[in-house]
Amino acid sequence: MGLTYFFRDLQTLELIRDQALPTLNSYQRISIWDAGCARGPEPYTLALLLRETLGEAGYGKVSITASDLDPTGKFCGIVTEAIYGRDEVDRVPPEILERHFKPVDGGDRYQVSAEVRSAVHFTQHDLLALKPVGQGFGLILCKNVLLHFTEEERRNVMRMFYEALIPGGYFATEQTQKLPADLQMLFEPVVSHAQLYRKRGGA
Repeated sequence: MGLTYFFRDLQTLELIRDQALPTLNSYQRISIWDAGCARGPEPYTLALLLRETLGEAGYGKVSITASDLDPTGKFCGIVTEAIYGRDEVDRVPPEILERHFKPVDGGDRYQVSAEVRSAVHFTQHDLLALKPVGQGFGLILCKNVLLHFTEEERRNVMRMFYEALIPGGYFATEQTQKLPADLQMLFEPVVSHAQLYRKRGGA
């Protein structure tokens, strides 16, 4: 899905901030994988929430790997440059827009600040290859992707996510994707009203 916008599905991202971040912040690094990031508004929205919550010093330990199949070959440049149209940033709160964006092209587009951009790195990746982009993630976010897979593919990808998480790490997905019954031994729900889970096995 190439078309998206900032602060989409804010409820899930705020739950990550409120429920997962206090634990993740106890580590020296906050390592996050946003799988299926499309053009980048989702990982940058999460980055903005973390920057607002952690402050300048705390945000320095955040690292977000944003990945996508990128069939057009254009996402890497868009995510790296982080310039978005007015319609894509329309839901950004005015105070955050003022602090962390600068208008370009006469105000028709906005660029995410260099500080926020510094924590987000794009890589091209095929989830169905079942090889994670790395290991030791405290949080894996995968939304608007799993619904395009078969049931077996979804299970395999979620198992891959499990293996790539640290003990006690968090996994968040879209509301339509319930955790398969045979994977409930791997993840425990964090809340009852959203698809936010924690890897079983302790922190």
